[in-house]
Amino acid sequence: MPGEIIRALVFANGDLNDGPAVRAALRYAPEAIIVAADGGARCASACGLVPHVIVGDLDSLPDAEAHALQAQGAVIERHPVHKNETDLELALMLAAGRGAAWIRIIGGVGDRLDQTLANVYLLALPALAGRDVRLVAGCQTTWLIGPGTHVVHGAPGDTVSLLPWTGDAVGVLTEGLEYPLRRETLVPGPARGVSNVLTQSEGCVTLAAGHLIVIHTLGRA
Repeated sequence: MPGEIIRALVFANGDLNDGPAVRAALRYAPEAIIVAADGGARCASACGLVPHVIVGDLDSLPDAEAHALQAQGAVIERHPVHKNETDLELALMLAAGRGAAWIRIIGGVGDRLDQTLANVYLLALPALAGRDVRLVAGCQTTWLIGPGTHVVHGAPGDTVSLLPWTGDAVGVLTEGLEYPLRRETLVPGPARGVSNVLTQSEGCVTLAAGHLIVIHTLGRA
């Protein structure tokens, strides 16, 4: 129907980290574009899903598995091994190119810290600007916010951390959080914005300039 939000679930080649945040995202699977970044196809399969598209150099997905998924309807977009983008970056750009305004990344957290950090940095891709893009793992949801007022939906007792992103976050004002920030500046280094707590079902974060990474953990972290 005209005006409906286009949604996408993007599966990375990390650990599934199943949990309530992941299951909340999976509820939209019947209406979402399912995109797998290379071996992220296994994460999708573990959730009972066949990707609509598998994108990447396919160095993490054996040919037999790729062919089996093709037989079930998956389209493969193969890229060279020697490329500037990670497979997840390509998958996110594909989802954005198909008009997805709501994107959830599953499997983006694993045992390689470099890959996990790189996946968080992908939230700042220019192609994702203006879209609701969040990385979900276990009981945590992570997203990037810029200037303006943003609502964090949750429950009293949930943990909310606010981390300045690539520079100072200026004029941070919070409402509905146990430890208030009153138009303060959060700078990289000190952990001033870590482990705040929702006191009601909605909290508000207002930012005058800069960017913040928001990490919402269900319950006390």
